[in-house]
Amino acid sequence: MTVTSPCINVCRIERRSGLCEGCRRTVDEITRWPLASDTERRAILASLPQRPLRKRLGVRW
Repeated sequence: MTVTSPCINVCRIERRSGLCEGCRRTVDEITRWPLASDTERRAILASLPQRPLRKRLGVRW
């Protein structure tokens, strides 16, 4: 069984962290995903819960 992508179609990279606001992956992990083995994909998924979540206030100045 192939490991499913954590993408939720909220694709914006945070400048400070370098992580996608939707799935918390790095650009490198996102671009590597289609060619990654299931073992690599599971390792990426396992690291996601430890990554910081920043809440956006919805206000842009």
